[in-house]
Amino acid sequence: MSAGHARPWIVLASASLAGCITVGPDYEPPTTDVPSAWSRLDAASAPAVEATTAGDLSEWWLRLDDPLLSELVAEAVRSAPDLQSAQARLREARARRGAAAADFYPGVGASAAASRNRSSEETGSGTTRELYAAGFDARWELDVFGGTRRSVEAADADVESAVASLEDTQVTLAAEVAANYVEVRAQQALIRIARNNLDSQSETLQITEWREQAGLATAQEVAQARTNRERTRALIPSLETSLAEAEHRLDVLLGLAPGSLHARLAPGANLPRIPDGLAVGIPADALRQRPDVRVAERRLAAETARVGVAEAARYPAFSLSGSVGVEALTVGALDSSGAGTSSLLGGITAPIFEGGRLRGQVTIQDAVREQAEVSYVQTLLGALEDVENALVALTRTRERDAALTAAVESARTASRLAQARYSAGLIDFQSVLETDRTVLAVEESLARTRADGVLAVVRLYKSLGGGWSPAAASTSAGKDSP
Repeated sequence: MSAGHARPWIVLASASLAGCITVGPDYEPPTTDVPSAWSRLDAASAPAVEATTAGDLSEWWLRLDDPLLSELVAEAVRSAPDLQSAQARLREARARRGAAAADFYPGVGASAAASRNRSSEETGSGTTRELYAAGFDARWELDVFGGTRRSVEAADADVESAVASLEDTQVTLAAEVAANYVEVRAQQALIRIARNNLDSQSETLQITEWREQAGLATAQEVAQARTNRERTRALIPSLETSLAEAEHRLDVLLGLAPGSLHARLAPGANLPRIPDGLAVGIPADALRQRPDVRVAERRLAAETARVGVAEAARYPAFSLSGSVGVEALTVGALDSSGAGTSSLLGGITAPIFEGGRLRGQVTIQDAVREQAEVSYVQTLLGALEDVENALVALTRTRERDAALTAAVESARTASRLAQARYSAGLIDFQSVLETDRTVLAVEESLARTRADGVLAVVRLYKSLGGGWSPAAASTSAGKDSP
């Protein structure tokens, strides 16, 4: 296009852009009242939890001092299906942002055509006419009222939301792997307890049978001893089923076929160790760290920008279009000086009567924005609730653990004394049965409580937003820059 042809485009574009405005509301992050301290963090929590800075929580599972757990979390972060899906959503958001930004620029196309026509000898001259043409055409819709700018603003917020969603998936994934790993170790511990009690009850049955043969016990006592043993034996298949289910859930979290981790999860290992002290920081720290809060806030920003997109549709649209090319009756004449063609068109379209459709679209989008704002507040409150609940669970399980540890020691002592006194004929067999049942019950309760304690730590780290690296997030965000 020559300088003379381009000049009207430049003048019209400059005049139009000089009066550009951006309709719709400008986004401002919502202000919320955040408590200055955790309500459940008091003297009763010490020394388990401290209200000091939480520090780097990107690899919190290392603090549980379990090498296999650390390996499994690292493998999950590399290959888990949930994480791959979140990465795909991020790529989609980035591509949509690029598509939205493309509306800032004119669309340019090329065309070429050749035709051959012969007129009728009855109605015309009967001659054959050929026509050849080639050229470029362009169209540009000026963003006078900011509809495109708002679209890109919304797309930018969507990308940032997708980045935060990826981080949130990492947080959830690490917590899920840890929780299922703890469940595996807990079920293995329960199976060990059941088998140890089964061995003890088998010895009791044997003693009872010997006493029956000596005329010192009745057939009823033998039957009761056998019933007690078989009841314990019946627990084991159920526990093994729960163990297999926990292993399979762990397999799937890592993107593996069920059963793949069975050999690596062989029994023998104990539960992960609970750290001696945990630092939780203040509520504001947790909210800054939590990716799900960031997701909700960025979604609110995106929906606010889309109100402007809907509003801009109610205003006139300005467009420029034009073309340059050549046209001739023969191919050889296309490069002649007189074959050039050009056109330039400036247009404006404006809605006059839409039956309230465009106004309704603005109202709809504003309602969507309001829903996103409510969702953000709910996410914020839910984040605070998660931490408070985890703090309570951690403190109370520590108290329960201490009480049950003492109860187990007492129950085992009572069981040994009951068996010795029964063998000496000093008490009846019912006392032996009761002490055996008590030992099994309190040992199971202690094992479950210790597992609950580790799970409370996992939930606390998750509720604090641990499991993702701010440095990695900065790298991901940098890839979105145009």
